[in-house]
Amino acid sequence: RVLEQLAACASTQEGKERCLALRPMTDPDDVQRAQEETSAAVEMLIKRGSPGFSGVKPVGASLHRADMGGSLNTRELLEVAAVLRCARTVQDYGAADEKTPISHHIRALTPNRFLEETITNSIIGEDELADSASSELASIRRHIRATEAKVRDILQKIISSSQAKYLQESIITQRSGRYVVPVKSEFKNEIPGLVHDLSGSGSTFFIEPMGVVKANNELRELQAKEEKEIDRILAELSAEAASFREDITLNYDLLIRLDSIFARGKLSARMGAMEPGLSAKSLCLRRARHPLLPPKTAVANDLSLGEKFDTLVITGPNTGGKTVTLKTIGLLTLMAQCGLHIPAGDGSTI
Repeated sequence: RVLEQLAACASTQEGKERCLALRPMTDPDDVQRAQEETSAAVEMLIKRGSPGFSGVKPVGASLHRADMGGSLNTRELLEVAAVLRCARTVQDYGAADEKTPISHHIRALTPNRFLEETITNSIIGEDELADSASSELASIRRHIRATEAKVRDILQKIISSSQAKYLQESIITQRSGRYVVPVKSEFKNEIPGLVHDLSGSGSTFFIEPMGVVKANNELRELQAKEEKEIDRILAELSAEAASFREDITLNYDLLIRLDSIFARGKLSARMGAMEPGLSAKSLCLRRARHPLLPPKTAVANDLSLGEKFDTLVITGPNTGGKTVTLKTIGLLTLMAQCGLHIPAGDGSTI
């Protein structure tokens, strides 16, 4: 339950999983290092708030596929850009700290602003490339807009002419990617053209008038060119991402590690916790609180063991707090071994 509270403080899904997978360490050096990381995170959170890790998603499988020559889709490329953007912003966030227990993780990040901006400037939505992604794409889309306007002009003339009485509605619509008009079934022969669809009731025929067939064909050809150019751009961006695969993967791993460290810092702040001292033989808790009880109602206890005596007898009536006290000692010890700060007063030692 403590680890669930910790996971709730993480921003990324893998960061949450890493928090839930924490287990007590037994090497004092490992525990001390983890405690110092948590303290450094708390200090940075107090000074300048939380670094942003949201939007960071696993990119390893995508980069592996790109490295094998595969082409990534827009969503996958945007996820790669998100990792690079986060690496850059987190490195900027920690730039002021020359040496802290977590500064080596931050310095190890390798942002790539050129690739990040190339992707984000080329892809403006999960399924949409910007015209500026390539001069060829911009040219094709200009021709598409001009051809669409020509088709609409021709159909608008039909809607505005005496033939309008044959239409079910005075609108231009699309069927199978081609511009058509809805014609009343009894007048389907009055507007020569290709029938593309029939309404469910059978009262409306969706007809492509002969006058727009050529323009519609031209439009379909341009759309096929657009798709081909989009595929080429995505393949080019994928190859570029694959060439930096190792750096991007390392960035992702470091960001997940940092997300879990800052989650420890956030939990410490929420609990009003502190970094405990570590001792080989003694326990000294000052105003220690059970971490799962509300801070305002939890009874704080002072406990010591192992320095002047090695046996402690806890007595009292039923529901007097004996078990809660034992659980507090156990939980706080396990939390400390996981690198978590403990809800206790200054001078406490585990």
